[in-house]
This record gives sequence, structure tokens and C-alpha cells, in this order.
Amino acid sequence: MGFKDKIDMKRLPRHIAIIMDGNGRWAKQRGLVRTVGHENGIVAVREVAEAAAELGIEYLTLYAFSVENWKRPQREVEILMKLLLKTIDSEMKTLKENDIRLLAIGNLISLQKKTYERLLWAIEETKNHKRMNLVLALSYSSHYEIVEAVKEIARKAKQNELSPEDINESVISNHLFTKGFPDPELLIRTSGEFRISNFLLWQLAYSEIYITPILWPDFRKENFYEAIVNFQKRERRFGKTSEQVSENANKMK
Repeated sequence: MGFKDKIDMKRLPRHIAIIMDGNGRWAKQRGLVRTVGHENGIVAVREVAEAAAELGIEYLTLYAFSVENWKRPQREVEILMKLLLKTIDSEMKTLKENDIRLLAIGNLISLQKKTYERLLWAIEETKNHKRMNLVLALSYSSHYEIVEAVKEIARKAKQNELSPEDINESVISNHLFTKGFPDPELLIRTSGEFRISNFLLWQLAYSEIYITPILWPDFRKENFYEAIVNFQKRERRFGKTSEQVSENANKMK
């Protein structure tokens, strides 16, 4: 029996976020340049997107390129932008066949012009797809996201569009890039690193975190299913005691 058969389809997370880590190390282990690792990581993206759509996951957010990644060698950044452009075109078939809607969050305008324009084209082309939302975090930083939200809230307060007393968690959430998205219930990080890397810091407040030593280019559907099975074995308390959680569960039966 595979991990897919062990999944409780009635208890699927609505939103799964993934930090796709390990492309460079995957290439280095094989004596290849880092960019080859990025190229091979596309297979994992396709596998996970298809698996999530087949299960019925509503949102899948992939950390594709961080603001900090701009500090990498210029040659690598240029190749990554070209690879993103190529991937948008090559994976459009997968998006259409699986009825997947493409979305993106981050400082998108900072992307190279051709990449940015092609990304907007793909988002427009898939806007009516219903099966799943695939969200790419590009030129993304949670610090940047929160700072931009604070600026917008402050502007509204200054113009008397919003009272400081009215600012609460809901107001802040509605000014983030992820406005309208459910918070991720599950965060998966590949390559065995134990950190969040400035990713969805506000949204991950109560997310379950699953760390796997598998490098991203080797991550496949079965690994994705295993992460969900692991998630479903956990007790999500949200600050409550185990007894309270059990009591509430019994009341809902």
C-alpha cells in the first residue's frame, strides 16, 4: 500500500506551501553546475502540482525565487529568469490539462521584463481554471510583504480611510499578497534544512512543518503523499489542550 492509499480524503489541507530547496546541492553531488539542478527541479514541480490537483488541494504555494536570491551570481540569476520564462511556456499544457489556475505573489515588477510579461500572460490564460490554485512566490520576501502592508495601512490611516483602532489581524491579512487565500495548514521543506527562510511568516503562524532530507529535484508524488499522511497524524491544538481538542471533535460528530 502506497502513501496515497493512506490519505484521509476528508481531512485534506486546503493549502500546502513548499520551500523547494536543494537544487544546487543536487547538481553539486553529480559534479554539475548549479543551474542543472534548477532545470531538474521542474520535474518535481510538475509532479507535485499534478498530485495536489488530483487530490483536491485548493492552494499550492511554491517558493520559487526569493528577494535574497537576487544576491546570487549574476549569471545564475540570468539563467534562472530564462528558465522561469521557458517553464511558463512548457508547463502551460500541464496547467490546462489539470484545470490549474496560476497565481503569483511577491515584488513581481522587479522580474525581468520578458519574464514578468509572460507571467502575466499565463495568469490571464488560466484565470478561469477551477480545480486548483498554483501560487508562485517570485522575488518574494515575507519582510518585504509585511512592510508593504504596513505602508498601505498607514497611508489609509493618514487619509482617514481607516482608524488605527480598527487595525486587527484581519485588516493586516487583507493587505498581504495572500489576501483571500486560506493560511497554509502544511509547510513542506526539502533538503533537510530547519528554517523558514523569510517565507510566509505571518501566514505560517499555526502551520504544521514537515522537513524531508530529499533534495527538491528528487521529490516525487509519493513523497508529497507521505508528507500529507504525516500531517494527518498530528493533533492541531491552536493553543488549546489535547482534552479540549478531543471534546470539540466529539461535539462535531
